[in-house]
Amino acid sequence: MYNLNYDDWYRQNDKLISDIEKAINGEYSAISCYAKLANMAPNQVEQKQILEIRNDEIRHFHHFVQIYTNLTGRQPKPQITENCPNTYLQGLEFAIQDEQKTVDFYLEISDEAADASMKELLRRIAADEQNHAVWFLYYFVKSK
Repeated sequence: MYNLNYDDWYRQNDKLISDIEKAINGEYSAISCYAKLANMAPNQVEQKQILEIRNDEIRHFHHFVQIYTNLTGRQPKPQITENCPNTYLQGLEFAIQDEQKTVDFYLEISDEAADASMKELLRRIAADEQNHAVWFLYYFVKSK
């Protein structure tokens, strides 16, 4: 006789799907916000770096969409869940805090994931997010 607990499996899978959906919305919101932030940047160097960060977020978004589609068999319906501030300095501060929270969130998902390649992908994305936070912090301190 098999002792499989399907309820636990479905509960874990539901949590993973929910977490991936939250990640999709977070990346989608960041993509929008960083376009706005790049337009407010005081110089081309900062604008270029913010657009590079935005490109990373687009790549992350596509990874999460692929994971979501593989888990559910359907396409997600991304939504902007956080409003981007209207000034450059406030936008930088918002981005720093958001990136730091995102690092922790992605590492938590990685710890809970059973699939080794998903764990590694999430850790890599978390490292990218940490790098983004450093850039935003640098520009924030420089702007004060």
